[in-house]
Amino acid sequence: MAVPSVFVPFFHSAQILLQQENCWDPFFKQFNLVQGNPGWNNMVYNPIDAKLQQLSAGCGIDEVTLKLAICLFASFPLNGILKRLPDNNIRLKCLFIVVTSAFYIFGVLNLYDGFVTLFVSTMFTYIVTRYYQSRFMPYLNFVFVMGHLAMNHMYAQFFASYDQTKIDITGAQMVLVMKLTSFAWSYYDGTLADKKELTEYQISRSVSSHPSLLKFMAYAFFYPSLLTGPSFDYADFESWLNCEIFRDLPESKKPRRKWNKDPNMRRQIPKSAGVALVKIAQGVFWLVLTFLIKDYVNTEYLFTDEFVNGRSFFYRIHYLFVLGFSYRLKYYAAWTISEASCIVCGLGYNGYDTKRNKIKWNRVQNIDIRGLEFAQNTHESLEAWNMNTNKWLKNYVYLRVAKKGTKPGFRSTLFTFLTSAFWHGTRPGYYLTFATGALFQTCGKLYRRNFRPMFMGKDGKTPLKSKFIYDAITFYVTKISFGYLVQPFVILDFRKSLYGWKTVNFYVHLGILLTFLAFKGPFSEQFTNWLKNFQPMQIELKRQKKLEKEVAVTSGTLGTIIADKHAFEHDELETELEHAMDLGIPSVSFDKEQLDAAKKDLNEFRSQYDEWRNEKGLEVEEENLRKAYDNFTKEFQPQQRRMSFSEYSPRPIKKKD
Repeated sequence: MAVPSVFVPFFHSAQILLQQENCWDPFFKQFNLVQGNPGWNNMVYNPIDAKLQQLSAGCGIDEVTLKLAICLFASFPLNGILKRLPDNNIRLKCLFIVVTSAFYIFGVLNLYDGFVTLFVSTMFTYIVTRYYQSRFMPYLNFVFVMGHLAMNHMYAQFFASYDQTKIDITGAQMVLVMKLTSFAWSYYDGTLADKKELTEYQISRSVSSHPSLLKFMAYAFFYPSLLTGPSFDYADFESWLNCEIFRDLPESKKPRRKWNKDPNMRRQIPKSAGVALVKIAQGVFWLVLTFLIKDYVNTEYLFTDEFVNGRSFFYRIHYLFVLGFSYRLKYYAAWTISEASCIVCGLGYNGYDTKRNKIKWNRVQNIDIRGLEFAQNTHESLEAWNMNTNKWLKNYVYLRVAKKGTKPGFRSTLFTFLTSAFWHGTRPGYYLTFATGALFQTCGKLYRRNFRPMFMGKDGKTPLKSKFIYDAITFYVTKISFGYLVQPFVILDFRKSLYGWKTVNFYVHLGILLTFLAFKGPFSEQFTNWLKNFQPMQIELKRQKKLEKEVAVTSGTLGTIIADKHAFEHDELETELEHAMDLGIPSVSFDKEQLDAAKKDLNEFRSQYDEWRNEKGLEVEEENLRKAYDNFTKEFQPQQRRMSFSEYSPRPIKKKD
């Protein structure tokens, strides 16, 4: 089979590499993820790292915690400098960000191999978005960066020796993947010739001008959120960098520049010390609690004979609940402190509330602790957890996979579920949690649909006095069940995860089975109809139907209108039971209707592929790749070399491409 001419230069380079001895060693070393494995980390002496290792041993604090704490807390004084740099000097601000990130990666963290991992994905996205003008560009970028992350997950799982005392770069790469894939879609949207099919959100996130390499590196390696997140769109970063994000802020809220001769000269970024200090205090509290709670609950205790044979079932299920809470504390600490850092530099600014005369600082909020801890169902819990990942999955996977002009269906659900699972990692524990979580979320909706109306008024919206009973039960069941569900997510090993569930007799799985038998089994219709006898809204609907029959005798038209009215109101209420996809965890009903929709979606996907193939789509993409290669080589010619670091806008992409 002939090789397309566009690939000839790449095959030529590969042939030269293959002729060299041990040519693949550097390739595999570039994917070395865990510090301490053979690689660049041990080849370069780092005096800062040596001192930190001594300090870690002397203080009794593990190296990972010490280094992460230094990077998180060092960001605050550095952000104080960053926010005071000249507002219009974009280059200086980007240079400051990149240099600081380099100090974190090479100086504090000693992650030379880790930097290569992040740099490979970053440069691929930068090059492919800049030169490859095709409607498949975002998909190609997505496959590469997600595939690169999956490779590193598998390498860490199967080949690298896991060491909790060393930094694992995959955490930072997971944050980077969200940034890079969202940028590719935003830039694609910005270069479309026809933007009619874009949503309001997609238009607001679109990027019409490709950034310079320095600005893109500053976005990808933004030091306040480099290691722990939060992730954010490039549109927000650029708006903050240009100070356009503060355009609605009154001049009276902008601080004066102390060292400027002009007394009227004000800094665009408002003061945020008070808000940040509150967040820091919260983060420190969760951090201290993380260390204290280890003396009382830990995962190792699950595998002892005392826990299995010496404790009651009631004790064991509540121990899992407390253990699950202890898992969350480190995320509470890291995300809260990281958010505070973004607030200090101004990126957390989310508009000025004129009614309350108050600045909103929740633009990059990644966790709603109160909302999570007091959630009454799965949807509320997942919606409050890792919020920026939820946004990414929804806007850049779930909605992007759906066919234009149609609602997301099985295809979107499947791709979002797989993306979320592979993004988290390849460990079996993740899939046990996700699969069980999908079933559990379905059970929650079944209970909500059939039991919640018992505690609501005739309109289905007004709570009765007894509603607190339903709220208390759902709150308790949600918390206890989540303690069960999250164990494999931390244990990771397949057999140990199953054993952890076995210690509490798989009670959540048994509850799921009984729920499906009740609501999806052979007597499900009789059971649900019996439950309707206790629902005020259904009782009222029966009364209305009886009235409609009486009215229909005298006026058929009026009876039809009344029936349509109540049917509409009932359907409108049912739409409130949204099909959530938080963290990529779907609802699984196994209904014939859902299976038929899945089959239809798959057939449409197959027909779309056949249509693309018949229209010689592969030849079109070969031409686009050739253009991309030509543009790349042309820009790096000596007379064009300066252009490679400047911003530019390509020719708008047309749909037929």
